[in-house]
Amino acid sequence: MNTDSNVTDTLMQLLNTRSVSGHTEAAMDIVLTRFRNLNLITQSTTKGSIIATLNGARPEGIILSAHIDTLGGMISGIENDGKIRLRTIGSYTMSSIEGEYCKIETWDGKLIDGTVLYDNTSVHIHGLEKASEKRNEEEMYIRLDEEASSKKEIQELGLSVGNYIHFEPRPVRTKSGFIKSRHLDDKAGVAILIEVAERLVREEITPLLTLHFLITSYEEVGHGAAGLLPEKATEFIAVDMGVAGYGRESSEESVTICAADSSGPFNYQITKRLIKLAEANSIPFTVDTFPHYGSDATAALKSGLDVKHGLIGPGVDASHANERTHEKALEATIELIQAYVIS
Repeated sequence: MNTDSNVTDTLMQLLNTRSVSGHTEAAMDIVLTRFRNLNLITQSTTKGSIIATLNGARPEGIILSAHIDTLGGMISGIENDGKIRLRTIGSYTMSSIEGEYCKIETWDGKLIDGTVLYDNTSVHIHGLEKASEKRNEEEMYIRLDEEASSKKEIQELGLSVGNYIHFEPRPVRTKSGFIKSRHLDDKAGVAILIEVAERLVREEITPLLTLHFLITSYEEVGHGAAGLLPEKATEFIAVDMGVAGYGRESSEESVTICAADSSGPFNYQITKRLIKLAEANSIPFTVDTFPHYGSDATAALKSGLDVKHGLIGPGVDASHANERTHEKALEATIELIQAYVIS
């Protein structure tokens, strides 16, 4: 298996760049620069997606999609005692963000540090039973690292309802090859597609069909790939995470081929073809189904795109929380995509 670390380096750069759904400009600039450096034909959609095209031997196209947007939060209210309430962007549990460091971004771009806390966190004040109650959005707040203890003082810092809240990803690459961080979903997929494009160009490989690398910015809120999409596309392959964990087949050290998600089955012919290619090329893989999962492939079909669709991705543990995958899964996904587009 290829031990090229470029994909991991790219992933670490993306993980350290803020890109909550709807506010992905900085990360998109990195992606756009990488595709332009390969002399791919690039365009940015009005909604904020990027499409980078690598011409193939035939004009019919395959859309390879990943999303750069991540989970996050937004100020929903500022109380008189200075407590900052938040609403979620994307789907996650309150317990998964409790105690997390964050930065709140003012309208003029200033970043103010804070911590996500539960109203009744302190055992010494509220007692063990009260401090152990289920966390609800209405009872979570941001404790600012500023000397401000009233609504007026908070507002004087430049904060208001509608400001974005960015959770600290804390990315780490371990000596054993694991990568643990928030937001591997789906920055791992974006890093993988950049690496695929770079290898094809570097090795002067012409794919059979034209490849459209689609990077979206609203997947976590359900409509990422809905909108302007390349014409003459016949297939749509979403590159997103495989959900590793209890009761699932997916592994952090292999590529997952998803046969079905909450919207139903993916295209049967594409799923079978992916399996046969993984077997023929000795690529470590699993086949799995996900009952609580949606993707850009579904958004594209619901918007009217007439294509065959599939989904693959590296296995990721603890999805929508403190996630983890392995470099082996990244490489397996790259190899399967490359085998698919040149077969």
